[in-house]
Amino acid sequence: MAVRRRPQTSDRLKWSCCSDSDTHRARGVMADFWLISVPLDKTSLTSVEKLKRTITKTHLASCWRFSIPDLKVGILDSLVRVSDDLSKLDTLAECVIKKTCQCLKEVMELTGDKVQEHTLANGDHRLNQKSAAPSPLKTYLTSLRVDLMNCVTKFQWDKAKYPTALPLSTLTDLINKEISQVEAELRSRATAYNSLKTTLQSLELNLNGNLQTCSLNDVLRKEDLVVSEYLTTLLVVVSREKYLQWEKSYESLSEFVVPRSSRKIFEDGNGGIFSVTLFKRAVCEFKAKAQESKFIVREYSFDVEERKQQEIMKLTVHKKEQYGIFVRWLKVNLTQVFIAWIHLKALRVFVESVLRYGLPVNYQAFLLETDRKRSKKLKEELSSLFVHLDPTASMKEVSCDIPGLCQQEYSSYICFHISTNMLEISEPSAT
Repeated sequence: MAVRRRPQTSDRLKWSCCSDSDTHRARGVMADFWLISVPLDKTSLTSVEKLKRTITKTHLASCWRFSIPDLKVGILDSLVRVSDDLSKLDTLAECVIKKTCQCLKEVMELTGDKVQEHTLANGDHRLNQKSAAPSPLKTYLTSLRVDLMNCVTKFQWDKAKYPTALPLSTLTDLINKEISQVEAELRSRATAYNSLKTTLQSLELNLNGNLQTCSLNDVLRKEDLVVSEYLTTLLVVVSREKYLQWEKSYESLSEFVVPRSSRKIFEDGNGGIFSVTLFKRAVCEFKAKAQESKFIVREYSFDVEERKQQEIMKLTVHKKEQYGIFVRWLKVNLTQVFIAWIHLKALRVFVESVLRYGLPVNYQAFLLETDRKRSKKLKEELSSLFVHLDPTASMKEVSCDIPGLCQQEYSSYICFHISTNMLEISEPSAT
């Protein structure tokens, strides 16, 4: 039998107690939210008023009313199943948020020559490369955190996206579908982008690598290579300590080497590349003798190298395009999944309030924001004020990193944790 919900009387409580946490949030100081629910009995209402006065006096936290609309309770027997589904979905949602945020951090990691790339991805085409601007990633995450925290403190249920007339199980399925779709697309997009980046890095490393693979098109002209019906020019990699040995011995590596034909084409800190002209029929013999002397004959073709450079240019342009597309997708979906997560938290509060406090539905939900240094004292204050809800609740010390209702902890009041750890970023070391 479906049970109708009695309208909440929580409007009689006014929430306007904010403290230093607002300033901390504006400055980017990490703080976490606790979503609390207590019944609207006289004792609990008195405890809430005491909590507000304590918070105002001690600055333990900031607090806001958290408005949850009237939802369909449905069959009471189904609430336990919905509660279990929401618990699992909560874990999945937080995991997807962390993965999305971590992917955004990895993609947007800065080096000095990538500032313009990030600026263009944000739609700003003004160039100011010489200015000592802060990291675009840090700036974005700081701004994002303020926006997302405003979504939490000023939460309004999206009735267009999640109609309140739908059963709780259907609302859970809607959020599950949304989050699962983002997770699947994130995996696909990240794989494609990383594959493109790896391919480009491999080509660039090969083209700009050691003497055996680096491109010589910028230092070598086609006229430098003799190619005729009978003659050909080989390129030989010689280490620095073998320069003298090469000059003395290259003509003796085959009787068909053109005398005094060797010329140094290019060198780096490890050695040099020398050209040598000989008859085509002696190439195999020359290579074998060169290998015995630890001289490396490398294959080289202007056409092949030109194609490699063109491929690198093409992939570089494609990567910049995909970078912008991927970053914009990450930003949009990180926000959307976070908002869906907060709706999921609201659902959990509603379901757990019905299961814990019974019918008719009559509870007060409110939000507390505190920094981690004060979380232990705040938890003690909450436990003391609401001990009447369940005197048998465990009062043992637990890690304050996991406040609220979970498998490892039970409180006399309902509490769910909204973490913002994933938005933290350490400042890169100066170079």
